[in-house]
Amino acid sequence: MPIPRYLERPIREDLTSKMVLMAGLLEYGGFPEPFLAQSARVHRRWQRERLDRVIREDVRDLEAVRDLSSLQVLADLLPARVGSPLSVNALREDLESSHRAVEHWIAILERLYYVVRIRPYETAKVRSLRKMPKAYLWDWSEVRDPGPRFENLVAMHLLKLCHVLQDDEGHDVDLFYLRDRTGREVDFLVTAKGRPWLAVEAKVSGTTIDPSLTYFRDRLKIPFTYQVVLEGTRDFVEDGVRCLPAADFLGALI
Repeated sequence: MPIPRYLERPIREDLTSKMVLMAGLLEYGGFPEPFLAQSARVHRRWQRERLDRVIREDVRDLEAVRDLSSLQVLADLLPARVGSPLSVNALREDLESSHRAVEHWIAILERLYYVVRIRPYETAKVRSLRKMPKAYLWDWSEVRDPGPRFENLVAMHLLKLCHVLQDDEGHDVDLFYLRDRTGREVDFLVTAKGRPWLAVEAKVSGTTIDPSLTYFRDRLKIPFTYQVVLEGTRDFVEDGVRCLPAADFLGALI
């Protein structure tokens, strides 16, 4: 599948305004009410009310869950686990519940658009991890650490790209991450018809190309590879990998 028009080299005259927009998205998330208000007070109140509605109202009305308090604790635990492989066994121990119950609760939170799981890409060409997804929040502003929060923001933008390509253009695309058993990792991989198409590594700062990008690109024959950086304005290509500001990349996706 050829690279879509919105991933061609973007016009950069408005980079400053896009970086201001990016800062607002990181701080307040992508939901309209807190983002448009640009108020820490409104943001805090909105987050508390949203979670309370999800747990106390949506779950109660749509799902048969007896232990709502444990579901609440699970929701409180997830932001600290964003960006890392999600171990249901570890959550089971923390919650003192069964593996089946925790899986059921995560599935409920997925259906209610609180969390989304992105799975590792499996292929015989790479000794990859299996059955260990990563969890990301629809409201990434709940994530406290800057690195995982930024990674979460990129994840949701790529997921939106996949949804547009699926629903609007009819393409068979999916979102994964890459990690092998030696620890090499790339944050995101978009596949087209099951084949690697677009790889993205998210970095808060720095312009040194992550060697995992070039490794997986060569191993899997990935046509397009990007390293997107939150703090920085350089846009360059090194060893076939394009490194550019995240505000430019995300602003050009859709």
